[in-house]
Amino acid sequence: MMHQDHLTKFVILKSLTSKRAEEVAYNLEEIFTLLGAPSILQSVNGREFANNGVTSLKKFWPALKIVHGKPRHLQSQGSVERAN
Repeated sequence: MMHQDHLTKFVILKSLTSKRAEEVAYNLEEIFTLLGAPSILQSVNGREFANNGVTSLKKFWPALKIVHGKPRHLQSQGSVERAN
């Protein structure tokens, strides 16, 4: 999993054992408690990111807005795709 701050371009890479929503949400929660939650979380349209596990993060961070972009779409995911 790759998490990138769009302002600073700081990247955090996490090795996941699966793409289950619970594991993705757990790792996002770990990143957010370390660095602070972003105001906007932009992700691809994969079901592991659109699942209730990830949207449940809004319980802890109600101001968090989750936005889904098109995968490999340069205009919406360009910075992350360049880092990949």
